[in-house]
Amino acid sequence: MSVSSRAVTTAVLAAAVAAGAYVEPRPLALVGVAGLLVVLLALGWPNILRLPAPGGSRLVVLLSGLGAAAATWYTPSEPVLRHLPMIIAIAFVLAFLAEMMRRDGRRRLTESVTGTVSGIVVAVCAAGWVAAARTEAGAMLVATAAFALAIAAASAALPLKGWRALIVAVVAAVVTGGGVATLLPSMDTVSGSWTGAVAGIVVGGLHLLLERLPALRGKLAGLSAATIPVTVTGMFVFVVGRLVIL
Repeated sequence: MSVSSRAVTTAVLAAAVAAGAYVEPRPLALVGVAGLLVVLLALGWPNILRLPAPGGSRLVVLLSGLGAAAATWYTPSEPVLRHLPMIIAIAFVLAFLAEMMRRDGRRRLTESVTGTVSGIVVAVCAAGWVAAARTEAGAMLVATAAFALAIAAASAALPLKGWRALIVAVVAAVVTGGGVATLLPSMDTVSGSWTGAVAGIVVGGLHLLLERLPALRGKLAGLSAATIPVTVTGMFVFVVGRLVIL
Protein backbone atom coordinates (compact mmCIF):
# COMPACT_ATOMS: atom_id res chain seq x y z
CA MET A 1 0.00 0.00 0.00
CA SER A 2 1.38 3.38 -1.01
CA VAL A 3 1.98 6.29 1.37
CA SER A 4 -0.90 8.27 -0.12
CA SER A 5 -3.29 5.33 0.24
CA ARG A 6 -2.31 4.88 3.88
CA ALA A 7 -2.78 8.61 4.48
CA VAL A 8 -6.27 8.56 2.99
CA THR A 9 -7.17 5.46 5.02
CA THR A 10 -5.98 7.12 8.23
CA ALA A 11 -8.03 10.23 7.45
CA VAL A 12 -11.16 8.14 6.77
CA LEU A 13 -10.75 6.23 10.03
CA ALA A 14 -10.27 9.48 11.94
CA ALA A 15 -13.49 10.80 10.37
CA ALA A 16 -15.23 7.62 11.52
CA VAL A 17 -14.07 8.33 15.08
CA ALA A 18 -15.47 11.86 14.89
CA ALA A 19 -18.79 10.56 13.59
CA GLY A 20 -18.92 7.84 16.24
CA ALA A 21 -18.61 10.45 18.97
CA TYR A 22 -21.94 12.00 17.96
CA VAL A 23 -23.97 8.90 17.13
CA GLU A 24 -26.43 7.81 19.81
CA PRO A 25 -26.22 5.99 22.10
CA ARG A 26 -22.94 7.50 23.24
CA PRO A 27 -20.33 6.23 23.85
CA LEU A 28 -21.56 2.82 22.66
CA ALA A 29 -21.24 3.86 19.01
CA LEU A 30 -17.65 4.87 19.65
CA VAL A 31 -17.01 1.43 21.15
CA GLY A 32 -17.95 -0.01 17.76
CA VAL A 33 -15.52 2.31 15.99
CA ALA A 34 -12.78 1.41 18.48
CA GLY A 35 -13.52 -2.25 17.81
CA LEU A 36 -13.13 -1.65 14.08
CA LEU A 37 -9.75 -0.01 14.69
CA VAL A 38 -8.62 -3.01 16.75
CA VAL A 39 -9.72 -5.49 14.07
CA LEU A 40 -7.89 -3.63 11.30
CA LEU A 41 -4.81 -3.28 13.50
CA ALA A 42 -4.75 -6.96 14.46
CA LEU A 43 -5.15 -8.19 10.89
CA GLY A 44 -1.88 -6.73 9.69
CA TRP A 45 0.19 -6.34 12.85
CA PRO A 46 2.13 -9.61 12.43
CA ASN A 47 2.79 -8.68 8.80
CA ILE A 48 4.34 -5.34 9.76
CA LEU A 49 6.82 -7.00 12.12
CA ARG A 50 7.06 -10.23 10.12
CA LEU A 51 6.32 -12.33 13.18
CA PRO A 52 6.92 -16.09 12.89
CA ALA A 53 3.54 -17.11 14.38
CA PRO A 54 1.03 -14.60 12.93
CA GLY A 55 -2.13 -16.47 13.90
CA GLY A 56 -1.52 -16.45 17.65
CA SER A 57 -0.23 -12.88 17.68
CA ARG A 58 -3.19 -11.68 15.67
CA LEU A 59 -5.69 -13.32 18.03
CA VAL A 60 -4.04 -12.01 21.22
CA VAL A 61 -3.85 -8.44 19.87
CA LEU A 62 -7.49 -8.62 18.80
CA LEU A 63 -8.75 -9.91 22.15
CA SER A 64 -6.75 -7.38 24.17
CA GLY A 65 -8.00 -4.40 22.17
CA LEU A 66 -11.64 -5.49 22.15
CA GLY A 67 -11.49 -6.32 25.85
CA ALA A 68 -10.02 -2.92 26.72
CA ALA A 69 -12.67 -1.03 24.73
CA ALA A 70 -15.51 -3.08 26.23
CA ALA A 71 -14.18 -2.73 29.78
CA THR A 72 -13.81 1.04 29.42
CA TRP A 73 -17.39 1.36 28.19
CA TYR A 74 -18.77 -0.96 30.86
CA THR A 75 -17.00 0.69 33.82
CA PRO A 76 -19.79 2.75 35.44
CA SER A 77 -17.75 5.42 37.26
CA GLU A 78 -14.38 7.13 37.48
CA PRO A 79 -11.65 6.19 36.88
CA VAL A 80 -12.98 4.63 33.69
CA LEU A 81 -9.61 3.08 32.78
CA ARG A 82 -9.11 1.31 36.10
CA HIS A 83 -9.58 -2.15 34.57
CA LEU A 84 -6.99 -1.67 31.84
CA PRO A 85 -4.03 -2.97 33.91
CA MET A 86 -5.92 -6.22 34.44
CA ILE A 87 -6.75 -6.46 30.72
CA ILE A 88 -3.10 -5.91 29.80
CA ALA A 89 -1.91 -8.47 32.37
CA ILE A 90 -4.30 -11.10 31.03
CA ALA A 91 -3.24 -10.30 27.47
CA PHE A 92 0.42 -10.77 28.40
CA VAL A 93 -0.41 -14.20 29.82
CA LEU A 94 -2.26 -15.05 26.60
CA ALA A 95 0.78 -13.97 24.61
CA PHE A 96 2.95 -16.48 26.47
CA LEU A 97 0.30 -19.20 26.18
CA ALA A 98 0.17 -18.61 22.43
CA GLU A 99 3.91 -19.17 22.23
CA MET A 100 3.65 -22.36 24.32
CA MET A 101 1.07 -23.75 21.90
CA ARG A 102 3.29 -23.29 18.86
CA ARG A 103 4.34 -26.46 17.05
CA ASP A 104 6.99 -25.02 14.75
CA GLY A 105 9.94 -25.35 17.12
CA ARG A 106 9.27 -21.88 18.52
CA ARG A 107 11.80 -20.22 16.27
CA ARG A 108 12.47 -16.51 16.87
CA LEU A 109 10.70 -16.85 20.22
CA THR A 110 11.90 -13.56 21.72
CA GLU A 111 10.98 -11.61 18.60
CA SER A 112 7.53 -13.20 18.52
CA VAL A 113 6.75 -12.44 22.17
CA THR A 114 8.05 -8.88 21.91
CA GLY A 115 6.04 -8.23 18.76
CA THR A 116 2.84 -9.56 20.28
CA VAL A 117 3.29 -7.57 23.49
CA SER A 118 3.90 -4.35 21.55
CA GLY A 119 0.74 -5.06 19.56
CA ILE A 120 -1.20 -5.46 22.80
CA VAL A 121 -0.07 -2.03 23.99
CA VAL A 122 -1.08 -0.38 20.71
CA ALA A 123 -4.46 -2.15 20.59
CA VAL A 124 -5.35 -1.18 24.17
CA CYS A 125 -4.84 2.49 23.25
CA ALA A 126 -8.07 2.34 21.22
CA ALA A 127 -9.93 2.38 24.54
CA GLY A 128 -8.68 5.94 25.00
CA TRP A 129 -11.28 7.17 22.50
CA VAL A 130 -14.06 5.61 24.56
CA ALA A 131 -12.62 7.08 27.76
CA ALA A 132 -12.22 10.52 26.14
CA ALA A 133 -15.88 10.49 25.10
CA ARG A 134 -16.81 10.05 28.78
CA THR A 135 -14.95 13.16 29.94
CA GLU A 136 -16.62 16.53 30.52
CA ALA A 137 -15.86 17.78 27.00
CA GLY A 138 -16.93 14.37 25.68
CA ALA A 139 -17.88 14.24 22.03
CA MET A 140 -16.40 17.66 21.30
CA LEU A 141 -12.97 16.62 22.56
CA VAL A 142 -13.08 13.49 20.41
CA ALA A 143 -14.30 15.41 17.37
CA THR A 144 -11.59 18.07 17.70
CA ALA A 145 -8.85 15.46 17.99
CA ALA A 146 -10.25 13.34 15.17
CA PHE A 147 -10.51 16.28 12.74
CA ALA A 148 -6.98 17.38 13.58
CA LEU A 149 -5.81 13.80 13.11
CA ALA A 150 -7.50 13.56 9.72
CA ILE A 151 -5.87 16.75 8.46
CA ALA A 152 -2.47 15.69 9.80
CA ALA A 153 -2.86 12.32 8.05
CA ALA A 154 -3.85 14.02 4.79
CA SER A 155 -0.70 16.13 4.95
CA ALA A 156 1.31 12.89 4.97
CA ALA A 157 0.22 12.38 1.37
CA LEU A 158 2.26 15.42 0.33
CA PRO A 159 5.60 14.71 -1.39
CA LEU A 160 7.56 15.44 1.79
CA LYS A 161 9.83 13.19 3.80
CA GLY A 162 11.68 13.21 7.08
CA TRP A 163 11.39 16.12 9.48
CA ARG A 164 9.65 18.35 6.96
CA ALA A 165 6.70 15.95 6.85
CA LEU A 166 6.57 15.90 10.65
CA ILE A 167 6.58 19.69 10.92
CA VAL A 168 3.85 20.09 8.30
CA ALA A 169 1.69 17.47 10.04
CA VAL A 170 2.04 19.16 13.43
CA VAL A 171 1.32 22.65 12.09
CA ALA A 172 -1.71 21.46 10.13
CA ALA A 173 -3.08 19.60 13.15
CA VAL A 174 -2.55 22.55 15.53
CA VAL A 175 -4.34 24.96 13.20
CA THR A 176 -7.18 22.51 12.63
CA GLY A 177 -7.56 21.66 16.30
CA GLY A 178 -7.61 25.29 17.34
CA GLY A 179 -10.05 26.21 14.60
CA VAL A 180 -12.49 23.39 15.32
CA ALA A 181 -12.34 23.98 19.08
CA THR A 182 -13.18 27.66 18.58
CA LEU A 183 -16.48 26.64 17.00
CA LEU A 184 -17.47 24.21 19.75
CA PRO A 185 -19.13 25.34 23.01
CA SER A 186 -17.24 23.14 25.47
CA MET A 187 -13.79 23.66 23.95
CA ASP A 188 -11.47 26.66 23.70
CA THR A 189 -8.82 27.51 21.13
CA VAL A 190 -5.85 26.75 23.36
CA SER A 191 -7.18 23.33 24.39
CA GLY A 192 -7.97 22.52 20.78
CA SER A 193 -4.49 23.54 19.70
CA TRP A 194 -2.91 21.28 22.34
CA THR A 195 -5.14 18.42 21.21
CA GLY A 196 -4.17 19.05 17.60
CA ALA A 197 -0.50 19.17 18.50
CA VAL A 198 -0.71 15.72 20.06
CA ALA A 199 -2.50 14.32 17.02
CA GLY A 200 0.02 15.89 14.66
CA ILE A 201 3.03 14.61 16.59
CA VAL A 202 1.63 11.07 16.65
CA VAL A 203 0.79 11.03 12.94
CA GLY A 204 3.99 12.74 11.84
CA GLY A 205 6.18 10.68 14.15
CA LEU A 206 4.69 7.38 13.05
CA HIS A 207 4.96 8.42 9.40
CA LEU A 208 8.63 9.19 9.99
CA LEU A 209 9.09 5.83 11.71
CA LEU A 210 7.23 3.64 9.24
CA GLU A 211 7.94 5.27 5.89
CA ARG A 212 10.91 3.02 5.10
CA LEU A 213 9.50 -0.33 6.16
CA PRO A 214 9.32 -2.61 3.09
CA ALA A 215 6.63 -4.76 4.73
CA LEU A 216 4.10 -1.94 4.35
CA ARG A 217 3.82 -2.63 0.65
CA GLY A 218 1.48 -5.51 1.50
CA LYS A 219 -2.23 -4.76 1.81
CA LEU A 220 -2.77 -6.07 5.34
CA ALA A 221 0.40 -4.50 6.66
CA GLY A 222 -0.43 -1.19 5.00
CA LEU A 223 -3.96 -1.22 6.38
CA SER A 224 -2.69 -1.93 9.88
CA ALA A 225 -0.07 0.81 9.58
CA ALA A 226 -2.78 3.27 8.53
CA THR A 227 -4.77 2.31 11.62
CA ILE A 228 -1.92 2.72 14.13
CA PRO A 229 -1.99 6.57 14.32
CA VAL A 230 -5.74 6.63 14.97
CA THR A 231 -5.51 3.89 17.59
CA VAL A 232 -2.56 5.35 19.48
CA THR A 233 -3.91 8.90 19.45
CA GLY A 234 -6.97 7.78 21.43
CA MET A 235 -5.02 7.33 24.65
CA PHE A 236 -3.06 10.57 24.20
CA VAL A 237 -6.28 12.51 23.62
CA PHE A 238 -7.72 11.14 26.85
CA VAL A 239 -4.62 12.28 28.74
CA VAL A 240 -4.75 15.74 27.16
CA GLY A 241 -8.44 15.97 28.08
CA ARG A 242 -7.60 15.28 31.69
CA LEU A 243 -4.63 17.62 31.93
CA VAL A 244 -5.66 20.56 29.76
CA ILE A 245 -9.43 20.66 29.52
CA LEU A 246 -10.64 19.35 32.88
